[in-house]
Amino acid sequence: MIHTPHDFPEIKNKVPLHPVFKSVFTAKPFTPFCEEVMSFLQGLSAGLLQDTAAREYPDVVSFAFWCRTGALRAMKESYSGQQMRLGRGVVFHIAPSNVPVNFAYSLVVGLLAGNANIVRVPSRDFPQVEIICSTLSKLLKQDEFSHLSDHIVLISYDKNDAVTDFFSAHCDVRVIWGGDRTIADIRRSPLSPRSFDLTFADRYSLCVINADVYPGDADPAKIAVDFYNDTYLFDQNACTAPHLVIWLGTELNVKRAQELFWGSLHLVVAEKYTLQPVSAVDKLADAYRFAAFTEGCHVRKREDNLIVRIQLDHLRQGLEDVRSTCGYFYEYEAKTLEEIVPLVNRKFQTLAYSGIESAVLRSFIEDNRLTGIDRIVPIGRTLDFSLIWDGYDLISMLSRTVLLYH
Repeated sequence: MIHTPHDFPEIKNKVPLHPVFKSVFTAKPFTPFCEEVMSFLQGLSAGLLQDTAAREYPDVVSFAFWCRTGALRAMKESYSGQQMRLGRGVVFHIAPSNVPVNFAYSLVVGLLAGNANIVRVPSRDFPQVEIICSTLSKLLKQDEFSHLSDHIVLISYDKNDAVTDFFSAHCDVRVIWGGDRTIADIRRSPLSPRSFDLTFADRYSLCVINADVYPGDADPAKIAVDFYNDTYLFDQNACTAPHLVIWLGTELNVKRAQELFWGSLHLVVAEKYTLQPVSAVDKLADAYRFAAFTEGCHVRKREDNLIVRIQLDHLRQGLEDVRSTCGYFYEYEAKTLEEIVPLVNRKFQTLAYSGIESAVLRSFIEDNRLTGIDRIVPIGRTLDFSLIWDGYDLISMLSRTVLLYH
């Protein structure tokens, strides 16, 4: 029996409410950054920025700014002069369940690359998802953009192998955002022979602070606020959120910097963050469990557990597998960056930094020929999305090159 999406009542259509799936599967690709898509995304950006409900969610506002005209033009310029390209066809996106706005970034990348897109959004009731879907629906009802309805389909469904099998069999690229287990489960659904997966698996991120520079920074308290945004906004669940803080510098400067940094961060967390009781218990249990079975570590005491700090006397491999969330950090005092080289593996994604020259960071990556760390960004910018992600050039991966010989 040949199935169609309408054979699966489990599917909840988000955008449009009644998609014609046949038109999605037969939609013709665009060239990357075509004007029709650029104009649509500008409308999406403007619509979200004008929405009073959207302003309540910083992640929605950040997304709206990310896809405004000026930013899109800059992205397009970085791909100018390349060979002829077209979208690959149909991209099936499976968004993570714990980051509300990720689905929207994935959709936009698929559109910019020239594809028709079927996006499985989180099943959880995130207000951010509803706000973005509502704005998308309004735009697609306008005559100017109605023809893009066969390039934008957003759906949700609970785990269902038959549904995943269907969309997987009919896509040209499958984009999977999720943990290693999620990727393994979805990969049981076969793809057609010329299709492939683009996967974003479990990753681990860290932060390096130059203590010789930090106390004299023009605004060290701002760095603490930026670090809060990197970590607490998504309860430290985002793959970009640092879990390990490396301190560089003299012993005296490190002690001063730690006192200033963690004290400033505590003020921000106490003002802005609500620590749920279950999270408070979980991270304390994680800390004492780690301390009980690990030599050379010390749980720093504070008046509360808004911030849990575990001082490490040495770096142990596999640290990325014993993390916790909601304000749980390991910290280590290093003489040089090279001390973390044995720790870094393919799971390491983002290195956030403060007080270190970019040339030093570049040499650190290239000279040590690291297999991990795909992004190096200042503290406060770990959540910034870009068209280069996890070491993939997303536009190149989601489009195909057409060679034309003269």
